[in-house]
Amino acid sequence: MANKQALRDLQTRLAERMKQVRSETPGVSWLAVDCAGQGLLLSLKQAGEISDLGPLLPVPHTQPWLAGVVNLRGGVFTVVDLARFLGLRRADAAAHQPQARLVAFNAALGINGALLIDRLEGLRHAADLQAEGESTDNAARPAFALARWRDAAGRWWQEIDLAALAQSPQFLAITA
Repeated sequence: MANKQALRDLQTRLAERMKQVRSETPGVSWLAVDCAGQGLLLSLKQAGEISDLGPLLPVPHTQPWLAGVVNLRGGVFTVVDLARFLGLRRADAAAHQPQARLVAFNAALGINGALLIDRLEGLRHAADLQAEGESTDNAARPAFALARWRDAAGRWWQEIDLAALAQSPQFLAITA
């Protein structure tokens, strides 16, 4: 008898939770990464597989921010050092820290590319961040730089639209 009641209670709780989940608005979440001390937010819908940094094959006559190509699961991927591309690190600075990782573009974007980032910072959720109001510095941002967010600790995070980044003229101009 007690088992039947426990099962009914469980079913009732599950039904209530399912109703609650259906009525909740889905939250926005990002993969948080660090590039040369700058916090960046990459959409989970646009970011793909995260990999350890393997051996990179350099590509001659390319921009200094193009780190090379790498084999990821049997595919050749172009690797862009995101900190160098964004101007956060000089081209002659040491780049490949032990905690460096590759974040591939989501396969749905149709880009065989990956971004070299300095460190993974975990996940961030819009509910835990506060959006910046209007920019007070009047600095022009590229189209791929979306909103800026601040976390509870006071750290700023720049949201990056990976699809827009991959289509930007600067990103596509890889030849030196």
